[in-house]
Amino acid sequence: MKVILKQDVEKLGKAGEIVKVAPGYGRNYLIPRKIALEATPGNLKISEIERTVGARRDQRDKQAASLVARDLASLVVTVRKKAGEGGTLYGSVTAIDIADYLITHKIDIDKRKIQLEEPIKSVGEYHVPIRLHREVTVPIKVVVEPEPEA
Repeated sequence: MKVILKQDVEKLGKAGEIVKVAPGYGRNYLIPRKIALEATPGNLKISEIERTVGARRDQRDKQAASLVARDLASLVVTVRKKAGEGGTLYGSVTAIDIADYLITHKIDIDKRKIQLEEPIKSVGEYHVPIRLHREVTVPIKVVVEPEPEA
């Protein structure tokens, strides 16, 4: 049985692909869960139209991400946190802190796009990648400074 995938399925294919599956797997699992459609001539036409519209949308999103990436490339994020002796922070710098800094500079980036593997826990300079689009990732410079004591 041939089906058109509506979403990515691990070890089977990506959204929009036409794949051959066992009839039971298609009828009993993929189609009822709306993961796939049966590959009829009408569904093939609809799938082709959705694929072209999706490609245009993806290209537009990629261009917008490239413009934002150009703005972010020159930006230095400076975060001040309370620190103890030796430069260890009492808290940590997370993706939320970086996103808040960017919002104050009128750049709205979702915190989930900031690829910080683990929170920053010491004073220093770090390079943090931001994934704006699946093909556009830009590293930004994050400087963590100790908060001046009052």
